[in-house]
Amino acid sequence: MTASLVQWDHLFADRARRITSSTIRELLKLTQKPDIISFAGGLPAPELFPVQEVAAATQKVLNEQGAQALQYSTTEGHAPLRQWIAAQHGNVDADNILLVSGSQQGLDLLGKILINPGDLIGVETPTYLGALQAFSPYEPEYVSIPTDEEGINTEALEELLKQKKLKFIYAIPNFQNPTGRTMSLERRKKLVEITGRYGVLLLEDDPYGKLRFRGDFPPSLFSLGLEYAGGDESQNHVIYMSTFSKTLTPGLRVAWVTANPTINRKLVQAKQGADLHTATLNQMIVFELVHEVLGRQTELVRKVYGERRQFMMEALGKYLPAEVSHTDPEGGMFLWLTLPEHMKSTELLKQAVDYKVAFVPGLPFFALGGGENTLRLSYSCANADQIDRGIGALGEVISKNL
Repeated sequence: MTASLVQWDHLFADRARRITSSTIRELLKLTQKPDIISFAGGLPAPELFPVQEVAAATQKVLNEQGAQALQYSTTEGHAPLRQWIAAQHGNVDADNILLVSGSQQGLDLLGKILINPGDLIGVETPTYLGALQAFSPYEPEYVSIPTDEEGINTEALEELLKQKKLKFIYAIPNFQNPTGRTMSLERRKKLVEITGRYGVLLLEDDPYGKLRFRGDFPPSLFSLGLEYAGGDESQNHVIYMSTFSKTLTPGLRVAWVTANPTINRKLVQAKQGADLHTATLNQMIVFELVHEVLGRQTELVRKVYGERRQFMMEALGKYLPAEVSHTDPEGGMFLWLTLPEHMKSTELLKQAVDYKVAFVPGLPFFALGGGENTLRLSYSCANADQIDRGIGALGEVISKNL
């Protein structure tokens, strides 16, 4: 006698029903096919990973601090690494830095401590899909903030804040994912001033900031927030996140969040319930690498990605019809295509795969829908030949659908 089949779905919590598979993660499966030229996944280039340096650092840590590296650690994270990070940010107290298991955990923890069901959360239009995935189980209501080539439209934002009370605004000011745009200095200052005046938290996600190919490095929203608060960390309304995933390697899963002491304390408590602490060994490995390896590794990544971005820009100019526009990133890993309004990039993807090229449709990056005629391309993992052939194929598919 066999037991009857049980349907388990009814056991899920309501918030679990809001958890869906990542469009991007599902598309990454395409990259497993050797004949597909993939511009889809936002992956760092694996051939650039400092494998030997990581191996040497690992051996050194195990030889010199083996027992400590393999033991439980404090939730806040490896103190020397937090102190090093604090020094990079100027007048920041290392006690207000929390090391997390990748930026994605930081997003989840912030969602957990800040979002009540129905809270209004402001996001760029478009915005990072992974942030929407992290926040959505906590049942916010998203408010799309208009953006353009300079980032968030601060005039539109101020009009919006006169009508609605937002809990926080999530922004990627440097080489935004998915568009590749960089927020102008004028907009940064205005954004910090407006959110400070209206009492709105500002969450700055900065995974790509060090990967600049041209131009100057603008100040972070966090540093402008500290300035707005008169240097008083306890009054800084900007929360800053960054990671070693895009400069060293994503596999170590070491990132950090810097916030005012009140928010930082609650983040620490939330992390205790999530995973106790980020992997001790990995944190100590990263600390060994930040002194000599990180600088030259960042320069290598910046150089190679800059070259690949240039290859893609040239290919876009050669193969794309005039009806298609695209962004011109100053750094990072992505650029953004806007197709004629009648075209749907999700439908285009099905055809593109037949032509052995993949990208990410734009629709999932829009919190409230829209963007069906947009798509994201990543140039980080493709060489010049792949970029030329892939963009050539994409141009052919687009031209067929005009």
